[in-house]
Amino acid sequence: MELTRRAALGMSALALAGCAAPPGARAPVERVSGPAFAEVPDAPAAKIRVLERALLALGPGVAPAEAAAVARISVREPLVWAERWDAVDPPLIHNIQVNTGRKPRGLCKDWADDLEARLKREGLESLSLHRAIANADNLRIEHSTVIVSTRGAPMQRGLVLDPWRLGQGRLWFGPVASDPKYRWVPRAEVFAMKRARRARRAGR
Repeated sequence: MELTRRAALGMSALALAGCAAPPGARAPVERVSGPAFAEVPDAPAAKIRVLERALLALGPGVAPAEAAAVARISVREPLVWAERWDAVDPPLIHNIQVNTGRKPRGLCKDWADDLEARLKREGLESLSLHRAIANADNLRIEHSTVIVSTRGAPMQRGLVLDPWRLGQGRLWFGPVASDPKYRWVPRAEVFAMKRARRARRAGR
């Protein structure tokens, strides 16, 4: 009994390492908070249209061609990666499979790294990409994402692009300021906090 309980705790810890969100069944629509959003269809083509409009609404300087490209890539590319990584389960279950070596990739950092790299290849001029981390004060549930804003604007005025949260590479997006699950902090600030924490521990 004790071994079984320890094994269960270990699996839970592995699931939470790097990302966290409650697992759930695939739904036909997703709710995206914020005044510019109501219900976003899960169908890729419809989601692309809604995201493109949301990107254009960030500011008058957003180039329509860039908004279209970012929307298309952010919705469709993660679906390709999900097939490549065999990400067919809810996020936390897939985390366990990655952390135990049964699946190649698919932690939140993997989705964020690959989405950022792919979007950078577009040479965006009217939009800026940001990296952010939530829950950095609790490493077991730390979560990473990409944020897009108008060129030069702070990430707090941008949109979260999160292919991990819903599972199977289905993109969740919404305003940073009204994200219902996560409070995002710039990745550089989180890294600086961790360096300071390590320095304090080393000095003890």
